Amino acid sequence: MALMITDECINCDVCEPECPNEAISQGEEIYVIDPNLCTQCVGHFETPQCIEVCPVDCIIPDPKYPETDDQLHDKYERLTSTA
Repeated sequence: MALMITDECINCDVCEPECPNEAISQGEEIYVIDPNLCTQCVGHFETPQCIEVCPVDCIIPDPKYPETDDQLHDKYERLTSTA
């Protein structure tokens, strides 16, 4: 499933540059993750890089977007396709 950033976000700016899919951007109050671009780093890394660098542990799975690992990999393939 896609990830989401909770309101515990302190806007520290460390997660945005770590996202290989550019799914993270500054929202109105806190950073947000675009579920259409988030693959939990499947296809890029073993673990979600935003979670690895977040100092306040405010990035969690988004229950609105349940996806299997296979679905995340398919999304990765679509996002990185050059065709």
